[in-house]
Formats: sequence, structure tokens, C-alpha cells
Amino acid sequence: MRKYFRLSQESRKRETMLGNGVIGILDESSNKWERRAPLTPAHCARLLLQSRNGTGVTRIILQPSTRRIYHDGLYEEAGCEISDDLSECGLILGIKKPKLEMVLPNRAYGFFSHTHKAQKENMPLLDKILAEKVSLFDYELVDGNTKKRLIAFGKFAGRAALIDLLRGLGQRYLSLGFSTPFLSLGQSYMYTSLAAAKTAVISVGEEIATLGLPSGICPLVFVFTGSGDGSTGAQEIFKLLPHSFVKPSELPELFEKAKDCAQPGSTKRVFQVYGCVATHEDMFEHKTNKEVFDKSDYYAHPEDYTSVFHERITPYASVIVNCIYWEKRFPRLLSTQQLKDLVSKGCPLVAISDLTCDMGGSIEIVNRTTTIDSPFFRYDAVNDTYHDNMDGEGILCSVVDNLPTQFAREASVHFGGLLSQFVGSLACMQDLTKLPAHLQRACIAHGGALTPLYDYIPSLRNSVDDESELSSLHP
Repeated sequence: MRKYFRLSQESRKRETMLGNGVIGILDESSNKWERRAPLTPAHCARLLLQSRNGTGVTRIILQPSTRRIYHDGLYEEAGCEISDDLSECGLILGIKKPKLEMVLPNRAYGFFSHTHKAQKENMPLLDKILAEKVSLFDYELVDGNTKKRLIAFGKFAGRAALIDLLRGLGQRYLSLGFSTPFLSLGQSYMYTSLAAAKTAVISVGEEIATLGLPSGICPLVFVFTGSGDGSTGAQEIFKLLPHSFVKPSELPELFEKAKDCAQPGSTKRVFQVYGCVATHEDMFEHKTNKEVFDKSDYYAHPEDYTSVFHERITPYASVIVNCIYWEKRFPRLLSTQQLKDLVSKGCPLVAISDLTCDMGGSIEIVNRTTTIDSPFFRYDAVNDTYHDNMDGEGILCSVVDNLPTQFAREASVHFGGLLSQFVGSLACMQDLTKLPAHLQRACIAHGGALTPLYDYIPSLRNSVDDESELSSLHP
């Protein structure tokens, strides 16, 4: 009887843990490069101070970490507790997904889960969340009335991606026989701050403006897809170089004018790079009505549209920075076959940085992510092979899925400032229906079941599994 009573008490404690005002912060142990924190010490101090005014945050407990950009002592000074044990926490926050054994039952969790597209590698996590009756809030899905994301790392992914790509270009061009100022640039994480990294890019730009680039690799055209934060962040770094922007329709003329400079043996130098921003109107067209592009119709009926990116833009691109949102229902931006055809015709494409990290997604050849310490792979379109080195034929590809952590301090300040606006509501949440609408929409699972907005995941998951099985039968 006593044992049963004790178990009943523990069971009730588990059930009432949700909404108890105690926040836990994970130690981000799933990736050695992950140094970001969902809340900085300053954010925590502010939340605890505001708790006197009824924000719902009564305690904050952090798992200890010697990797986190803000050391544990700073959090203790802010009034937080340090403990491996988060069992008293009703709301547990992280950046990346926790290990399965770290998922506690009957809690609310907030992190980037990458489960709403039924990504195969994340389905064991979703199964665990459902089994443990966890309320899962995905930061990526918190949006406002304008459907713009309210909690994100903003432009930091684009900034880090472009800096890393410039460094990779220096190495790739050297393997192709060209020395460029990009060789002197470090990778994003090698700088103490974003400001220091920008100073280094400016220095590269000054060398281009003074000494120029070899005509054999020019015009050097950077194509940025989309107009979201990732794209604008990458453009922010690009603009530190001497540059001109051209419209997609102006690309053929740019290459026509550059023909004289690119003659074999030419000693001419080019003192700038070129940027081109491609919008949906530039990249896709209606299958029957080719004269007018309606973006709202495109999102409502993507099956009626096809990509013209391989015709209008890729033939002139040296670098593609891909930032567009993509789902399976949308047409691909660039298929493997289209890329093979372009390469066979002498397409100048040297590198792709894909911020979307959609495997086999808008750019079909992207079939793996890369890491901060090994950020590139090389795709040989002629032989349809993948390589981990820079020497040989092919296109350099970067697909790093945690780019903002390279600027861990600034990224955490930005992200935590956004997240802290919603933490109070999540920390005291006991009834999902009483949360603001944008937080309800971000809840993928609750009480052991998928919420109505995400009840499509099982069928999508089955279709993904079927495709994987077919691809294994027909390699």
C-alpha cells in the first residue's frame, strides 16, 4: 500500500509538472559545435525579475556546460540554478533536438525539431515525444498574422554561410589554378565576433578593388534565391565586397560584354563581383499562362508551375546561395538532370551554398548535410559522384545545418530576445487552447497525439518511406 501511494504521488507530480513556471535549459550535447543558448544570462535575469509581476517564470535550471558560449557562473549570477536534473521543470528549452533519453514525460519542450516535414531522420524523436505525452513547440512554426516567423536566428545563417563560402571559393579556385584574395579569409567561427569577421571581408574586398580578380573566373556572379532573412544576411556580407547588382534578365548581356576579358591568355583583371537576387517570379512560371506570375496562386497550386531557373539564371551563375522555403509539393529549383545538362554545356557554376538543408529538396543533388569542421563536398555532375575533397571536376557544395552557432554570442542575444517574449506563456501553460494563436499553431504534439494542424505527418511519413524504398530498388 505504501509503495502504491508513493507511485501515485509521483504520477500526480508528473501530471502537474506542465505549466509549473520552472524552465529548464538543455546543455546541447548532440553536436560539439553547438554553443548557442536559447536564453542568455541577461534574458534569464529579466525573466526572473519579471516573475514578481506574474510572468509565470519562477525558476530557471540549466544543465551544466563547458561548451556553451555563456559560462555557468554568469547564469548563477543571474539567479539561475545549475543542475543535470531537469525533472522539476515543466518547460524545457533547447536549440537543437535533445537525445532521446533526455526527453522527460508530460513536459513542454521548445526547440527546432525538424519534424513537421516528416524528415525520416527525425521520426524516432517524434515517436518518443508522442509516447511520453510531450507538448512539442517548434520555434520554426511560431508565426504572426503575416505568417512571418517570430522566433528565428534571423540573418546569422546567411552571414555565416557567405563568409564560409568565400573561404571555400578561395581554396576551390586555387585547385583550379587561380589565386584570389578569398584565400586569406577565415571561416566564420575563427573570428571573435561578427564585426571582426566583417572587417576581414572588407579587407578581401579592398584587395579585389586594388588588384582585381583573374579574368578567367569572371564575371563572378553570386545568385541569391529568395528575399528572406537568410538571403538578406548573405547579401549583407556580399555587399562588403566591391560589387554591382544585376537583374536576372540582364545576365546574358553581362556575359556577352565579358567575353573579350575572358579570352585565353588575357591578362586583364576584373575589380568587382556581381550579385543577382532571384525571386519566385524569376525562378518559376505557370505551365500554361507564362506571361503572368501570381505568387499567391503559386503557393496555393504549386503543381501548376515549373522551374525555369536552369534556363534563365543557372547558366550564368558562378555561385548559388539557396534560401527559398521548399516542401515536397513545390517544383524543384534545380534537378540533377538539369544540372548535368548545364555542366555539359560549360556552365560556370563553381559552388552552391544551400541554407535550406532540404535533402533532395529544391536543389536535388543535396543529399547530405555538412559540418562546420568539414563544410564542403564536391559533386561531379559528369560522373554523378560525390567527393569529400576540393581537387577534381565538380561543384563545391556547403550544407551546414547549424550555421548561426558560428556567431554564438550575437546569435543567442538576438534569438533569446525574441524567445523571451513567449516564455512566460509557455512556462505557465496548462491548457493549450488558452495560449495565443501563434503559439498554438507551433505545437506539433500534445498529450500523446499530433495536433490537428500536423495530423498529416503520418501520411507524409509513409510517402517518404515509400520513396526511400523505391530509390533503394532503383538506384
